[in-house]
This record gives sequence, structure tokens and C-alpha cells, in this order.
Amino acid sequence: MLRYFTAGESHGEALVAFISGIPAGLKLSQSFIDRELWRRQQGYGRGGRMKIETDHAHILSGVRHGATIGSPIAIMLENKDWKNWTEALPVEQGDPEKHKRVASPRPGHADLAGALKYNFSEARYVLERASARESAARVAIGAVAKLFLHELGIEVLSHVVGVGSAVAKDEVLWEQIRDLQQKEEVLLNCADAEDEQRMKEQVDGVLRTGDSVGGVFEVVARGVPAGLGTYAQWDERLDALLASAVMSLQAVKGIEIGAGIVAAHSPGSAVHDEIGYSRDQGFTRTRNNAGGIEGGVSNGQEIRVRGYVKPISTLRRPLQSVDFATREPVKAAYERSDVCVVPAAGVAAEAMVALTLARCALEKFGGDSMVEVQRNYQGYCQQVKNY
Repeated sequence: MLRYFTAGESHGEALVAFISGIPAGLKLSQSFIDRELWRRQQGYGRGGRMKIETDHAHILSGVRHGATIGSPIAIMLENKDWKNWTEALPVEQGDPEKHKRVASPRPGHADLAGALKYNFSEARYVLERASARESAARVAIGAVAKLFLHELGIEVLSHVVGVGSAVAKDEVLWEQIRDLQQKEEVLLNCADAEDEQRMKEQVDGVLRTGDSVGGVFEVVARGVPAGLGTYAQWDERLDALLASAVMSLQAVKGIEIGAGIVAAHSPGSAVHDEIGYSRDQGFTRTRNNAGGIEGGVSNGQEIRVRGYVKPISTLRRPLQSVDFATREPVKAAYERSDVCVVPAAGVAAEAMVALTLARCALEKFGGDSMVEVQRNYQGYCQQVKNY
């Protein structure tokens, strides 16, 4: 069983990510993990924090001589901004006069609900853990999952479908998405230059007005064999697992698999993917409206998952709120923030999709070493080929 979790606060000393269940013998690339972290920090509309942090994965355990050893992997990401917060967020009592309070909750953020839940007098501690900064730790362990999946011929990438009211005109092919990942400069991670320019104009508009803007990303997994997930139990369905994983990301408020939203307004004859067979290719499909999943089970086609990202809730022109102490009406608190995070959310969603697929692959193919996993995987592939 693949297990993982993260720890750390946005302005704390570091983020730490833990993952256990990765088989021994998987070669890890430090440069690949750091590249994934770099990708999460890119995108037009990111805030000042990205100018401070240069995320680098410091692997503490579970890896020796460049390969996994079967024990839990711990990865630490230093927060360079910590030096500016040592007195504001000390582990010990510290000086209360130097603590940085969040005096009024931001509409759309976890501030108020979190303060009520944990009985905090203000929202500083809520902000620190609810922040999307936490997703950097998930990207680090997601990179480990990606390296594992790569050994099985599975790749996971993302692209941006829309920002605000600007939406990509055409379906994007795998080759276009793969080309995006090679770029050394990331604007909005959209495959079409004209579409991307229209998306940039949406970001420029909210930058001028002190607002924020959301959008839609799509994660595509290629090379996933038929048979991951199951229809046998509700909580083991692959689509349910993916939806939960991607929805767990900060600011994601909706999930779509394949053509799910359009399918709800279309007749069945226009939705379901007709099946064919050839001796060379085996079973084939005329299209992929199912997004690679039928009945909670992967069907061998590309898995396509879209995430709908709400606008960031921290605004330079804050909305109406209430002071925690006086209960009087005030403007919501403001802290340095992004205005658009859709490309970064897509990278974080890649990590969550990769972790979910790696978990399902390990449950199906098992093994304590990569040699064992590969043997089991190849045997299954031969079984499917001979079906």
C-alpha cells in the first residue's frame, strides 16, 4: 500500500513530505524532482513569494546511492522566507507583540471555518497550513511516483484549458502537451499560442483591478494499462480516487473526467466510445469521451482529468469581512498572493494523479522490489495481449 502525507506551514522553517511503499531499486533523479518543483512555481500571475523561494528537494531517508531502498522516503523543502518569520511564528512562546495576526477572515478562504473549528482567536494558524504552499511537498513526492510510473511506461502531464472566460478552442493532443513540458519559460502552459495570449489578457485584466482569476487545467496520463481500479467497491473505483485526489488541492472546486460535463447534456449515442478490434492493435475505440475510465476501471486509453480552479481568495482590493475581535465590519485581510495559479495547480494535480495511479499499480502488481513489480507487470500485460 502506498501511503503519503505532508507537514509544515507556509511561512514555517520547512515543508516535509513522507511516502512509504515505494519498492526498492527505483532510481531517483534529483534533477527531475527539482524540475517538477520549478514547474510548480512558474506561470503568469504568480505572486512575490515565487521570487523568494527556489524549491529544492532535500532527501532525508529511503534513498541511498541514487536508488530507493524500500523504507519510507522523507523529503524536506526549505522555506527561504522563514528568516522573515522567525519572530512572528516561533515554535516557543516568543513575543506576542511580534506575532502577525490575521485579524479578519477572507471570503472564500479557510480562515473563518478553520478558526471556528480549532477555536483560534484569529486566522494566522489556519492560513499557514491551508495555504497552497503545501502543494510543493506533494509535487516532490508526486515526482517520485512519476519516476515509478515511468518504469511501467506511464507518463503524466498537464496543460491549461482555460483562464477566466478565455478557453482553448481545440482538443489538445498528447504530443502538444509533451512539447509544453520542455519549455524553459512558462507563461500559462497552454498548447496554442493564440489561446494563451487571450488567457494572458484575462490575467492582465485582474492585475489592473486588484482582483483574481481562476480557470481549468487538464491532466493526461498516457500508457495506463486496462485494469487499474475496480467496480467491486465504491471506494476503490479509479475515477472516485482520482476525483478525491485532485479535489484535495487548494482552490480546486470541480472535477471532470473525460467529457463528463458535456456528456450530461448529450444523448448516449454521442457519448459512449464505440469498440472495435484488430489483430494488430487488439481492442480499439473510436474516441475517448470516457476519459480512459469505465465502471471505475482504467480501459487502456488516455486518462483525462480536468480540475476547475476558483479565483484565489486573497485580493488586493479586499472584499467585506468582519473583525475577529470586535465583530465590526472591515475589509478582509490581505497578504502577498498570486492572482492566477491555474498552471501551478495543474502541476500539483499531476502529482496527485501520479500518486493515485502509482498506488493502484502497486495494489495490482505488488512487489517489494522493482524487479518483482516489473515481472508481475509484464506478466499481466502478456495476459491482456493474449486475451
